[in-house]
Amino acid sequence: MTALVIAEHDNASIKAATLNTVTAAAQCGGDVHVLVAGSNAAAAAQAAAQIAGVSKVLHADGDSVANGLAENLAAQVLAVAGNYSHILFPATASGKNVAPRVAAKLDVAQISEITKVESADTFERPIYAGNAMATVQSTDATKVITVRATGFDAAAATGGSAAVESVAAVADSGKSSFVGREMTKSDRPDLTAAKIIVAGGRALGSEEQFQSVLTPLADKLNAAIGASRAAVDAGYAPNDLQVGQTGKIVAPELYIACGISGAIQHLAGMKDSKVIVAINKDPEAPIFAVADYALEADLFNAVPELVKAL
Repeated sequence: MTALVIAEHDNASIKAATLNTVTAAAQCGGDVHVLVAGSNAAAAAQAAAQIAGVSKVLHADGDSVANGLAENLAAQVLAVAGNYSHILFPATASGKNVAPRVAAKLDVAQISEITKVESADTFERPIYAGNAMATVQSTDATKVITVRATGFDAAAATGGSAAVESVAAVADSGKSSFVGREMTKSDRPDLTAAKIIVAGGRALGSEEQFQSVLTPLADKLNAAIGASRAAVDAGYAPNDLQVGQTGKIVAPELYIACGISGAIQHLAGMKDSKVIVAINKDPEAPIFAVADYALEADLFNAVPELVKAL
């Protein structure tokens, strides 16, 4: 058995979710190979070769796979899929875009967002917004899997010495084209990789108060800022800060929830955090049930006092 991990990268370095996916692949048994598909991505391929536990890196370099278009990247995966028993993607926006296409073309069932590997054909994954865990077994010859990064420790980014093998890039499918990319620039840590997250909910009342209350605390802790869906829908925060079932799944070392009631959809995105601190004036707020530390208080008083204490 050999597993293939589809790397996410920026053509120069490997993104963090790939390291967690390598750990999951190693637990499936057998060798672990990594596919790096991009344009002028030799640096990313070399970085992948350094990942502990990886025995081979497949490097596909060409304009057709330069921007990770789902149709072309899926075709690139399918070109080598016959050599692998497991094909694993990080459960990110990109992975969720490509994996279903690969599974459909292989005529197999996709196994989505696994959080545990029981054996080579049996996996654990959350259902019902994380309120229950399902153990699923696949008899398909090739397992196409997406991996929830928070369920696995990251593989060491250095220490490996895998061989890098060049493979031909597939032809452009012509079904889609890359128009442009608008990147959000921030001095804060990336939300999905941050060790500390300060998150706000609808109780903050406005975009101005969202920023004025949470920013000083986040600055003190060098934390990322997150938001509940209610806060995003109300326009207090941009969509890329949303944490939850329909947002980003996070598992920081410390998660501070300010004015977040704790709807099921939000809890699904952050309940794996190592330490959860909840600040809410409603003693019946559901988030208190998962919080390690609960402060029943008005956040407009409590958060500034916390900032002063720090």
